Amino acid sequence: MNPIFVEVGSVQIYWYSIFILVAFVVGGILAIKEAKRFQISTDFMTNLFFYLIPIVLIGARLYYVLFNLDYYSVNPIDILKVWEGGLAIHGGLIAGLLFILFYTKKYDINFIRILDIIVVSVILGQAIGRWGNFFNGEAYGPIVDITFLQKLHLPDFIIDGMYIGGSYHHPTFLYESLWCFLGFIIMFILRYTKYLRLGQLTSFYLVWYGIERFLVEGLRTDSLMLGNIKMAQVISIIMVFVGITGFIISCRKVENQYNSKENVSGDKF
Repeated sequence: MNPIFVEVGSVQIYWYSIFILVAFVVGGILAIKEAKRFQISTDFMTNLFFYLIPIVLIGARLYYVLFNLDYYSVNPIDILKVWEGGLAIHGGLIAGLLFILFYTKKYDINFIRILDIIVVSVILGQAIGRWGNFFNGEAYGPIVDITFLQKLHLPDFIIDGMYIGGSYHHPTFLYESLWCFLGFIIMFILRYTKYLRLGQLTSFYLVWYGIERFLVEGLRTDSLMLGNIKMAQVISIIMVFVGITGFIISCRKVENQYNSKENVSGDKF
């Protein structure tokens, strides 16, 4: 695939940049609209995203660079070439999480509520952003036969795009994009159910994405490694554990609140 979207003179705009931009814009609009349901001002959300977007990009890039220091220590100028790829979602999530914690404390806004609002946008953004990996010819899996791809009933342009280095490969970018989009649909529906409690959307995201990323990462051939360990799989396990723990805590809080109301009303002692 040609990674360049448009070229004007010496200026090149990459598909990767286009999809990342679309992911941020669509996700931001969705989050701002949802925040209004909880009387969180548009100004607060707009200012949050003004700082959050570059921090997420820097975190994602630094995380990737740290795991490729052998290359970037020799080619430091390439650190700035983010349009060529090399953004690690886990680095962006960590940086974004820390900033949101700081920002919500500063303005006395519920941290978990903001996370519940943003994770729906995040998973949609991931579904969109993976197509940038496709056009950059990255985030693919091991070699497969062309008949394997044809049996998946993929469009020809995807099959052609998976012909990399003289061989066809698993379209792991597509697996993750579809899984994230399905997760977005589920989370979008869940956010409007009356039984949903604070923190449960965030917990769902952690478990849903953690499971998928652990499995897909097992197929990828370009993983960020710490020795023989795929770091994305380690973080995915942590995400699932934290998500399950968060859901249990949320359910227990609801149960305790219910029991307290019964005791106060005199219905149960």
